[in-house]
This record gives sequence, C-alpha cells and structure tokens, in this order.
Amino acid sequence: MIESHVSPSPLGPILFRAEGDCLTGLFFVGQKYCPDGLSHEPCASARVPRVIAEAREQVDEYFGGAREVFSVALRLDGTAFQKQVWDTLRQIPFGEAWTYGDLARRLGLPAGASRAVGGANGRNPVSIIVPCHRVIGGDGELTGYAGGVARKRHLLTLEGGRGREQLLLF
Repeated sequence: MIESHVSPSPLGPILFRAEGDCLTGLFFVGQKYCPDGLSHEPCASARVPRVIAEAREQVDEYFGGAREVFSVALRLDGTAFQKQVWDTLRQIPFGEAWTYGDLARRLGLPAGASRAVGGANGRNPVSIIVPCHRVIGGDGELTGYAGGVARKRHLLTLEGGRGREQLLLF
C-alpha cells in the first residue's frame, strides 16, 4: 500500500511517499515529476508511517545542519540505468559537487553520455536523500533540478560547497 505525507520545509512543502518499510519518494510539492494521485496537502493525521516519520526527522536534521548522511530505508523504482545513476549519486560526498560528465565517467560512460545521465538524474524519486542537487554543469552552472534551480542553489549553499571550485560560481 502506498502511503504519503506532506510536511513543511524551509524550501516549501515536501511530499514523502512510502511503500511498506521503505521510502519510495521525496518530492517538493509541485516540482517536475511530482506524482499525481497522492494528496499534496499537509497531513492533519496523527498517524504517520514509521519510515516517513524517520525520513522527515532526518530531512529536518539535514536542514538544521545536524545531518550529512541519510540512513532511511529506500526502494527506488526505475530502469536499470536510472538505478545505476541514482546509486552513483549517493557516492557524492556532502558539500561536494560533480559535473554530469564526472557522473558519466564514474559510470564507465563517455562524457558524451552526460545528457542521458542528466535525464536519469532528473527522474530521481528521492530528492535530497539521493543528492541529485550535487550535480552541476561542466561549466559550473546550476542546471537541471526538478525542484527548481533556486532550491538547488539553497541546498548546495546549505552544504557549504566544500571541495569544488565550481560551486563558488553560483
């Protein structure tokens, strides 16, 4: 059974989606690819599934500067290629950024595969926890974030942008 819950955040309401004991989605309400068919209104219900409560707590800690690594159980549904990209995204350290070309090379692909990598990156169903915001254009530009470039900038600023000169450009 799919369960969802909407909670406030410093960057707008976040929709958490879970199936069983796994988080399957974390979307800014209204972002590109935010799923239809789930309530996007803040939940008044006192009953929140355990995995969603855990994810909410960890995201709140992240926004509060007390968390850099997430431990909530995830189940990511997508193509084999998308899953490879999403697994690789989880290797980007907090406060660092890779380019789409870096990501392609880490996947064993030529830099020309950046567009395909970017497409998979944009379909990431668990924003923030799977840090797709840590991927930037080869020229240091902030591009391609389903939640919007302003949110991407905020998340990178929150993380301090350590270890990557390009982050100084935004």
